[in-house]
Amino acid sequence: MTDLSAPLAAKARPFARLRAALTAQPEPAKRVQFDRPLLPWLFLLPQLLVIFVFFYWPSVQAISSSFYLEDPFGFGATFVGIDNYTDALGSAEYLNIAAFTAFFTAVVTAASLGLGLLLAVKADAVIQGRGPYRTALISVYAIAPPVAGLIGMMLFDQHIGPFVKLAAMLGWDMKVGIDYWDTAFAMILVSVWKQVPYNFIFFLSGLQAVPASVREAAIIDCRNGWRRFRTVTLPLLAPTAFFLLIINITYALFDTFAVIDVMVKDKPANNPITLVYKVYNDGFRGNDIGGSSAQSVILMLVVLVLTLAQFRWLERRVHYG
Repeated sequence: MTDLSAPLAAKARPFARLRAALTAQPEPAKRVQFDRPLLPWLFLLPQLLVIFVFFYWPSVQAISSSFYLEDPFGFGATFVGIDNYTDALGSAEYLNIAAFTAFFTAVVTAASLGLGLLLAVKADAVIQGRGPYRTALISVYAIAPPVAGLIGMMLFDQHIGPFVKLAAMLGWDMKVGIDYWDTAFAMILVSVWKQVPYNFIFFLSGLQAVPASVREAAIIDCRNGWRRFRTVTLPLLAPTAFFLLIINITYALFDTFAVIDVMVKDKPANNPITLVYKVYNDGFRGNDIGGSSAQSVILMLVVLVLTLAQFRWLERRVHYG
């Protein structure tokens, strides 16, 4: 009789290797070892130089200049202590601008996050034409902030602006660049329009990362769409929302400078501005280097305290994993 054990064993050998590969435990990641202790610092040196040159050194210079009354042409400086700080904090104009900055930041952040999340939820549910729909929403982010401000001024122009004509049909005599709150409304609208695509991208990525099994289980347990979103989907988006909250506050405080500059430059002096734009006005237009430096230090401290507070209290409610 023919011995069939050898051919059967040969055929079973590949399956045994496959079974062993599937059941094998993954090897622990190997820790990278450098032969020379200075080699890691050499790799980090370019990034450390960028951080030092563009962040730490200007910060030290701003703190140092805030204690001096400097000649705008660089011919001398007089030490004045904390006078620049007391002048800024004791100024009614500065406090009014600070109040508007807080209002502007809160509205832009809330509106940008809300609209970005709403559009992401709607885009995630689109089946037909998903690609063009998402591309149309994301494309706005490619527009530079000064260009966004210029587009905003065209939309709110007194003569050709479609938004002004629409407001007139509703009985609203909109005068952007002249009326304080009309200008504030236009600034907020353009700033939100510019930031929504950024939030949309991250929220959509977070929604697509939700496992299908979790969604199916949520549909079985709860038929109410809003309740299902509030109790299941939104908690899973908490890490993304926390990250975007910090990014949007930073955007509203600093990155809206170009939009504001385009929309209020060469306009009457009673238009709203934010603290970062006042730093620019006093430093580069008013030649008050010391006062401008003190205002930048105050703004830096406010942002630092705000960020620490967010990580101290809000991050406790965020669950990763």
